[in-house]
Amino acid sequence: MARLADLPESLRQRILTAELPVFPVTVGAGGPPLGKRRVAIITTSGLQRRSDAAFGVGSADYRVIPGDTPVADLVMSHISVNYDRTGFQQDVNVVFPIDRLRELAAASVIGSVADYHYAFMGASDPRTMETHARGLAGLLKADRVDAVILTPV
Repeated sequence: MARLADLPESLRQRILTAELPVFPVTVGAGGPPLGKRRVAIITTSGLQRRSDAAFGVGSADYRVIPGDTPVADLVMSHISVNYDRTGFQQDVNVVFPIDRLRELAAASVIGSVADYHYAFMGASDPRTMETHARGLAGLLKADRVDAVILTPV
C-alpha cells in the first residue's frame, strides 16, 4: 500500500487539498424490523464478474452482481495504487459479504438477501457518481430492497 509520504509532491498536494463535495443530510427512513428486511450489498471495491467490462480511471458507473454469481467468477479491477487486494484474494467476504448475508438470512436475522448487488469503483469523484447512484436507487426499489450493507473500499 502506498503511503502519503511516498507519493510525488504534486500528487500528495492534490490529495490533501482536494475539494470534497457536500451533500445534503437526509434523515433515514423507518422500515420493517431487521428480521423482515431485504438486504443488498453495495461495494466501492471495483468488483465485477469476469464477463463484465473492467472499471477504468474515473469510472462513475457500477456493475450489477447477481446474487447467484459464483465467487470464482468475481474479479476486482480497482485501480488505486493505495489499495491492497490481499484480503479480497483470501476471502471475498472482506469486500463483498455475500456468504455472511446468506448465513444471516438462513438464521432469520434478516428477512432475505436481494437478487442483485452492486459495485462501484471507489477511487471516483462522488459528484460524477451521483447520477448513477440515483438510478441504482430505482433498481433497489424494484428488487424490494429496504436495507443495504455498504462496504467502502
